[in-house]
Amino acid sequence: MSANVPSIHLDSGLEIGYGNPLARFGEKVELTGGTHFLLARNGRGKTTLLRTLAGSLKPVGGSFKINGFLQYLPEDLRFDPETTPKMIFRTMLPGGRLKQALELAGQIELDVAKPYGRLSTGNRRKTALIMAEFSVRKDSGNILLLDEPFSGLDAFARQAFEEIWKHSADNVLRLVSCHPDYDSMEMPSALLIEGHNARHLNQQGQTWNSLKSLMN
Repeated sequence: MSANVPSIHLDSGLEIGYGNPLARFGEKVELTGGTHFLLARNGRGKTTLLRTLAGSLKPVGGSFKINGFLQYLPEDLRFDPETTPKMIFRTMLPGGRLKQALELAGQIELDVAKPYGRLSTGNRRKTALIMAEFSVRKDSGNILLLDEPFSGLDAFARQAFEEIWKHSADNVLRLVSCHPDYDSMEMPSALLIEGHNARHLNQQGQTWNSLKSLMN
């Protein structure tokens, strides 16, 4: 597979958990560029799967393979409370991305001159998401593991990021753990954890309304 094509391969028999398995994949799953949603009730293994793929947890059993430049954005990510978003972007983003990052920040009403410690939960999420989106590498495949990225976001900001995802290049694979809040949200590719079983549902026209009844 080309180095510019990101992928996640989850082998049949992959088990995730902390000593004892929380969930198991009964069939092989292969994800490539695009947005894939990770759905489950609380405590069923969404964050555990993301941490396993990021390498901070070992699988309980089985194996997986990652191909691409990987970034993991946990829900509880924090920056220095005295640092402003503009300083964070200027220090950490690749050259040439600062202007675009600041333009998006203005669009979604993120005050980039305000100390991080004084930002609301939603604005902290905006800061982290901008960091992730503008850190992707143009010359390679990219994987973004996003844990509850919409937590605290207003509807306008959420829509702005969803539009970025829809129109982004094929060299970015996003695996997004979230709690959808409207039935018509399109989810053509979804990893679903039902009880202790995990599987991939891939179908055009698939929405949260058609998936939520499967969760148990």
